[in-house]
Amino acid sequence: MREILQFNKLQEIKGVEVKKLILITIFLSSNLFSQSAFEFLKLDASARSAAIGGAFVSNVDDPNSIFYNPSSIQFVEPNSVSFGFLKHLLDVNSGFASYTTKITGVGKVAFGLMYTNYGNFDELDEFGNTSGSFSAGDLGIVANYSSLIRENLSYGVNVKLIYSSIYNVNSVAFAADFGLLYYDAPKQFSAGISILNVGSQLKAYYNSKEKLPVDVRLGMSKKLEHTPFRLYLEFTKLNQSEKEIFSGFSNFILGGEIYTSSALTLRFGFNNEKRKDFKVGTTTGTEGFNLGLGINLSGYKFDYALSSFGKIGLLHRINLTTSL
Repeated sequence: MREILQFNKLQEIKGVEVKKLILITIFLSSNLFSQSAFEFLKLDASARSAAIGGAFVSNVDDPNSIFYNPSSIQFVEPNSVSFGFLKHLLDVNSGFASYTTKITGVGKVAFGLMYTNYGNFDELDEFGNTSGSFSAGDLGIVANYSSLIRENLSYGVNVKLIYSSIYNVNSVAFAADFGLLYYDAPKQFSAGISILNVGSQLKAYYNSKEKLPVDVRLGMSKKLEHTPFRLYLEFTKLNQSEKEIFSGFSNFILGGEIYTSSALTLRFGFNNEKRKDFKVGTTTGTEGFNLGLGINLSGYKFDYALSSFGKIGLLHRINLTTSL
């Protein structure tokens, strides 16, 4: 989406709502000068994950983990389905869906869907007269396969077809995710690593192809013995250059879940990368902090998350998960 701001390459779009375009690029890309396309792939894909800051690479019991670590699906109950919605800033909205199943003779498979709608834009002529409108959006379709290497160690692969459009230009890309996950059920400990969005554009917006937002993530989670607490620690963007390898560990996430009862779970999270990205000026506030809760009633799980971008605004997410 970087070309949105390069108006010398978009001669067809004259006098569009520049402020709105700039704000959307800042909010969704986390960086106005991002050097990768399809930044919507980096959005947290569930309310539960967002509430703990996005530390989901070691999750073993949620179908939305397909978006974070493809190997985790091996431990998720088959026939689990989840639908989520993100009310972003301005009139930008995103939706997510995931489903896991088990096929005889094949094994565990899963499917995911993600989309972002950036809303409508007025197209104006050089005199400021409205000559119509156009929209912009992104779509990603995910197919997953996972299996066991041994009893408590799994591997998994996602394949993704990605589509993006704005006005009368569009782009198509193909990508893959790879992951490993170790899960010790008796000790309630898990650790995972994943490499996300490895691929390339099949069709560029223009003549120059852009890189995808590749992300190497490493994380672990542990339920503390004799307590209602589960803690999460995760590092993101470990695919830094050699000169910056140690700075990659500054992109850390700390999160936790508090099981107050079988029906209610409270959640909190801190994402240091987002705290840096969304700081406005020289001072920081609540950027990177997240809160949420989960309600489990009659086999239906409702999750809600509130994420702070500090002075920029707040994000609200909801999810509904159940078994078919």
